[in-house]
Amino acid sequence: MGSRARAVEIVRRFRRLRALVVGDVMLDSYLEGTASRLCTEGPVPVLRKLAEERAPGGAANVAANLRALGAKVDLVGLVGMDPAAGLLRAALAERGVPDSGLVADDRVETLHKLRILADDQYVVRFDEGETAGAGAAVHADLATRFEAAFERCDVVVVSDYRYGVVSDGLLQRLRVPRAERPVPLVVDSKDLSRFRGVGATVVTPNLLEARLVVEPSGRLDGQVDLPEGEAIGRRLLAAIGAEQAAITMAGNGVLLVSRDGAARHIPAHPVARANDVGAGDTFTAALALALGAGAPASRGVEIGVDAAGIAVSRRRTAVVGHQELLQRASLRDEGAEAGTTGAAALTQVARALEEARLAGRTVVFTNGVFDILHAGHVRFLRAAKSLGDVLVVGVNSDRSARSLPGERWPINGERDRLALVAALDAVDHAVLFDEADPAAAIRALRPHVHAKGGDYADEPLPEAAAVAEVGGRVAILPLAGGPSTDEVVDRILSQALGAEAGTQR
Repeated sequence: MGSRARAVEIVRRFRRLRALVVGDVMLDSYLEGTASRLCTEGPVPVLRKLAEERAPGGAANVAANLRALGAKVDLVGLVGMDPAAGLLRAALAERGVPDSGLVADDRVETLHKLRILADDQYVVRFDEGETAGAGAAVHADLATRFEAAFERCDVVVVSDYRYGVVSDGLLQRLRVPRAERPVPLVVDSKDLSRFRGVGATVVTPNLLEARLVVEPSGRLDGQVDLPEGEAIGRRLLAAIGAEQAAITMAGNGVLLVSRDGAARHIPAHPVARANDVGAGDTFTAALALALGAGAPASRGVEIGVDAAGIAVSRRRTAVVGHQELLQRASLRDEGAEAGTTGAAALTQVARALEEARLAGRTVVFTNGVFDILHAGHVRFLRAAKSLGDVLVVGVNSDRSARSLPGERWPINGERDRLALVAALDAVDHAVLFDEADPAAAIRALRPHVHAKGGDYADEPLPEAAAVAEVGGRVAILPLAGGPSTDEVVDRILSQALGAEAGTQR
């Protein structure tokens, strides 16, 4: 897959993948209250409990993100036989992650981080749990489960917080099968020096973790500019033998350094109030799946940054969904293609469709303005996709939409409308067209089927001649029901006017 493969195409492949996560699983708990007075027993606030939340943490959060992004997941980790283990298993089940790879041992305590918040501000974090007491038989069980899951996975993620699950013995078990099945390996570890010779595809340290490998006794504070970060990355790769290092730098984005010396900085998305709890796990999960989908590391880091940009805007330990990432990826694609003409984009899609036709796949085309996307649009596009194998949607440009008889001027701009349509699961390709009707696009794309809604059943189609020229057929689909875009707009205006009238009374 080329380095400029569209991000949407890569993210769509996530649902075909199976990922294996091994590492230190944790339970993240949040107790939230409101502070109304000080305690008479000491100068501390008294909190009235408002909410309690449990979420998978550590390696379990990586697994939860992989599942939310569409992949099947195997998770190998260690828990105790305690209430925290039960809560963690329940949290995993809620997120669709099987717990069959978790080894339970009554000599260990499940890792648990309890955060207490007052009026959305952190007060304190309690850490409990200890897994160092696990015996040799437990570690052998972990290795056996890892090897069994490895046989069916497309990508491996190691999430090592140095609590002991990723033992030296397990690292040795990791080297041997990858020599026979070199699937992508992403390593996120608090001690990367232990991974020398493992042959990781990408390691994902933060800047401090990378520096500790190459400068164990050096300074650990102060600002680092990009040239210095690149030098640290190259020394890191030379020290541990990984192929590439994606060095995370919080709000400054990610610095990707390759073994051949190349380096690239991928900036982060600006967020007004960032919450970085678990965002690194989201980044790692999206990067790993992109590699598993065949993308180069540079493209994978872009997609990982997109996913993390969504996660940091959330409260608590959050996961990012497949559809959410598709939308962000679509916006990235549109930004990358903004400098090309509509004709160039149409040509790119036409080439992709030629390959589909050669493979015997049926191409379906439909078109519309798609302003204020609603459930009726989604149902119609799914019905159109059911007519064939590949669905291409032509989206009216702002100029062409304004020329349509009786059509409102679009509320959303053409790039936003195109990005939202392209992100829908049913849509394989979306292109802008600038004419009053899609005849030129149909001649360029040559679909087998041109799908239209039932409201066109009694009207002649201006593009019908173009459909006949390319040997296609017109399919009229029944209307899916629900409000039209005009009705949605009218409802919004009515509610807004009603609210304004209410404030004036």
